[in-house]
Amino acid sequence: MGLAVALPLTFAVGVGAVAAAPQPGTGNEAAAAASATNEGNHGKPPTLEARAKEIITVKGREFKDLNANGSLDVYEDWRKPVEQRVDDLVEQMTLEEKAGLMLIDTVNAACGPDGTRGTVPANGLNFINNQQMHRFIFRNVVTSDDQATCTGTPRITPAEAATFTNSMQELSEVTRLGIPVLYKSNARNHIDAQVRVGINEAPGAFSAFPKEAGIAAAALGEQALATGEATDGDMSVVEEFAEVMGEEWSSIGLRGMYGYMADLSTEPRWYRTHETFTEDADLGANIMGQLVKSLQGEVGKDGNSLSAETDVALTMKHFPGGGPQELGFDPHYAFGKAQVYPGDAFGYHLKPFEAAIEAGVSSIMPYYGVPVDVTYEGVDYDEVGMAFSDQIVNGLLRDQMGFAGYVNSDTGIINDRAWGLEDATVPERVAAAINSGTDTLSGFNRVQTIIDLVDQDLVSVERVDLAAERLLAPLFELGLFEDPYVDPAVATATVGSDENRATAVDLQRKSTVLLQNQEVEGDTVLPLEGGETLYVLGNVDADQVAAAGYDVIDGNDPAESRTAADADVALVSMTARNVNTGSYVSNSTTYGLNPEHINPSVIEGFDGLDGQSLYGESDRCVITPGTSCTDNRLGFGGSFPWETSILDFTGMKDAESWEVTPSLDRVNEVMAEVGAENTVLDIYFRQPFVLDEASGLRDAGAILANFGNSTAALMDVVSGEFNPQGKLPFALAGTRDAIIEQHSDTPGYDETEDGALYPYGFGLSYEE
Repeated sequence: MGLAVALPLTFAVGVGAVAAAPQPGTGNEAAAAASATNEGNHGKPPTLEARAKEIITVKGREFKDLNANGSLDVYEDWRKPVEQRVDDLVEQMTLEEKAGLMLIDTVNAACGPDGTRGTVPANGLNFINNQQMHRFIFRNVVTSDDQATCTGTPRITPAEAATFTNSMQELSEVTRLGIPVLYKSNARNHIDAQVRVGINEAPGAFSAFPKEAGIAAAALGEQALATGEATDGDMSVVEEFAEVMGEEWSSIGLRGMYGYMADLSTEPRWYRTHETFTEDADLGANIMGQLVKSLQGEVGKDGNSLSAETDVALTMKHFPGGGPQELGFDPHYAFGKAQVYPGDAFGYHLKPFEAAIEAGVSSIMPYYGVPVDVTYEGVDYDEVGMAFSDQIVNGLLRDQMGFAGYVNSDTGIINDRAWGLEDATVPERVAAAINSGTDTLSGFNRVQTIIDLVDQDLVSVERVDLAAERLLAPLFELGLFEDPYVDPAVATATVGSDENRATAVDLQRKSTVLLQNQEVEGDTVLPLEGGETLYVLGNVDADQVAAAGYDVIDGNDPAESRTAADADVALVSMTARNVNTGSYVSNSTTYGLNPEHINPSVIEGFDGLDGQSLYGESDRCVITPGTSCTDNRLGFGGSFPWETSILDFTGMKDAESWEVTPSLDRVNEVMAEVGAENTVLDIYFRQPFVLDEASGLRDAGAILANFGNSTAALMDVVSGEFNPQGKLPFALAGTRDAIIEQHSDTPGYDETEDGALYPYGFGLSYEE
């Protein structure tokens, strides 16, 4: 077992409570003697900070004595090549310590008994001291001091987040070999009122940009301004975003990310399209490459892009591309395991990953999904979850595409979503994942399982050593062995700074797409002339509109006496969202076992996926009564599975698991009162919703598409202060039939009878 630390279940290290560089101790003479033959003394000395181990001096240079042996070991010598440091450290590690590197799980900041936020919880102590873990996932919302709370999962300030990651680093430094921690998070710099734990995080105090599709829309718009065409994007926009994101993340000690998603939004019904950038592989490839360059760094002569200057090391997901989900189902759920390629476009989805690999991406994450009837370049792929597939990970990703980093599984593949290995034991699943090329298991925290597999010759020592080498290299390259600590004061000054927020709002403007601006009697409703009486409804801040110089009728205020009929123009910000899905139960006759709802998905040999079974019949609680259900509450998002094809506003209005907000009836009522030609619709496209003709929305004078915006950015656009320039990063269908007929793996709607209402790259601007 590792070195235990005598600390309470929660503890916190106050700012400045530990010296940055302890005074040289009695070990210095021994270290100097042991390194007398070291003729190095070259290279720019890095910044060192130690809080639990000594700093020793050797021939005028300082080093951290991480294993506390009084000597300078190769892995402690920052002058040595990373490969040598890794080899030396792996040689010193026990099997248990190496196996612990292969685990990653969530450790959130807690609250102490006295209400102190940002303390280390009991599972953090256990994971470091007993499970030998050094990679963790951070899911706390980081917010302002007035919004911080200990209720539920604590919401903490940037300074408290920095203090927390420092505390975890100090705990890790205390361990026998002083291996540092790498903290990761899902995306958290995007406007999103519908965040889901395990999917993404609320921006809180972080600078809030539009959703990923908005970044792509802005990139296409900038390119169109410069060249007249919107094809594969101007990456200066992506660079601006990444610079802010990287600066904010690294300031609190977040040096890793579960993201970004390189998946392509070729299946509009897939709930997770809101995390994708685009349906276009070339644009997606450019964005992935730029994100790696901006957040990790340029590839050096050694083929590596990580350094101490790296802000965030990325884990691109979900290999080999999670976009082609059958019927838009998601493989978080037992009923949605299938990834399908009716357009034979398996290779199309590899392009963004190829670009990321070429740029030097640190890590790649396979998805849960099962490739169904897939043959690519002569290989018939086994129908098993991607992370368990030797053909996908070792064959395609490593041997064919040349990826040399580490493979990080998606969370829960061992205990909850082992698709294709449902009947296997937990140890058998662990062995299958490791032997197929997965290096670290997300959501799994039992080191003894891996030790036992080695003892039973089911996983080789050589395979564990290889994983340890792959997992240690980034920690050295990032400079974490020298200084893993951050300054809470810098975090406070950096996260959500005025300059960063201004960049975010500017990108919100640039991402807005003008879909329609009808001309009536030689005039258009946009841009506004200024000083009009505006009726506002939906996600619009009436006070901000009034501050911009307009007479405002607030349709969101029940006490408002005036109506839309009293206005010159109505400004309605609307969207659709999923509701009631928390009531879904797999083994209930109301939901999963409702005979009215048949799952059409077919994967040969998979229980409940024969095209004739009910949705709940694929869940383990139905297959093996007495076990827990995987799909209950549909906690990872999406509609009821029998309503995924309903993306048209008319259909969503009447659907059980969709809600149009404000209601479609209310929007049409406003349009009738003020006149449709005098109505501006600002629609948040969290998914590629369908502006069907029957909805009446196409009659509006102007239609804007946004991907997450503020009232300030919206008003800059509608007032003409900013000329809309965004271009659609995915095509929009005009009918439900087009949604149903389109191929899950190909972009656009060319294969459908009705085609697209708005094609990829579409977007208007105001005439000069």
